Amino acid sequence: MSTENRAKAVGKNIEGKLQEVWGNLTGSKKDQAAGKAKQAESAARHAVEDVKETAKGIADKAKKAIDKL
Repeated sequence: MSTENRAKAVGKNIEGKLQEVWGNLTGSKKDQAAGKAKQAESAARHAVEDVKETAKGIADKAKKAIDKL
């Protein structure tokens, strides 16, 4: 797991939420949409990290199984 990548994703999510709220307050559809897009990007980054963690877990289990042979 890359803590740095997770932190960047959390930052992007917060940035997106703030921009969406700003868009809601000002009535700016552009800011609302951009904020939601940043939140979606954050979710995608988290999903990528989840896949990386799963792949690493599978690789580690496979290596342990091979080492037992």
